[in-house]
Amino acid sequence: MSLPHAILTALLEKPSSGLELTRRFDRSIGYFWSATHQQIYRELGKLEAEGLIRALPTEQPTRGQKKAYEVLEAGRVELARWTAASQDPKPQRDALLLRLRAAAVVGTEGLEADLRRHRELHARQLEMYREIERRDFPPGRGGAEDRLRHLVLRAGIDLETFWTQWLDHAVAEIAGLGDAAGRCE
Repeated sequence: MSLPHAILTALLEKPSSGLELTRRFDRSIGYFWSATHQQIYRELGKLEAEGLIRALPTEQPTRGQKKAYEVLEAGRVELARWTAASQDPKPQRDALLLRLRAAAVVGTEGLEADLRRHRELHARQLEMYREIERRDFPPGRGGAEDRLRHLVLRAGIDLETFWTQWLDHAVAEIAGLGDAAGRCE
């Protein structure tokens, strides 16, 4: 149920068309809650039908023109209700961790290279997050909205830092296993 709330959040920050929302998801919200173009448009239709958002009035005919949406009071109330509600953490599902577990019984052939690839991907994501932090959250910038947005970004930075450090350790472990790691006994 979180995609509708992600869309409500984005629209409260700035009324947007579906295309603009898709682009904003690609640049920000999508780092922690991804959605396809089709999912966003489908949710916009549902949110509009539920009376939580509306298409902004336009002076030109809407045929073939992108509609911009804004959040109605009912949408703001729903988002506030959802924000205040308690939620349990979701169990983690990660194929890489499962593959490591499987490697314990079938061997590690090919795994070290993929761990190195994962490490590089996480390192790139970490650098992207750090660049966003340097650009968007300079020292001394501290309004409530910015502090909360920065907190979300810090979660991404901390997670990517964890993954790069953990993958360094995992690569070292796999490399240290030597020949015995490639075969089952």
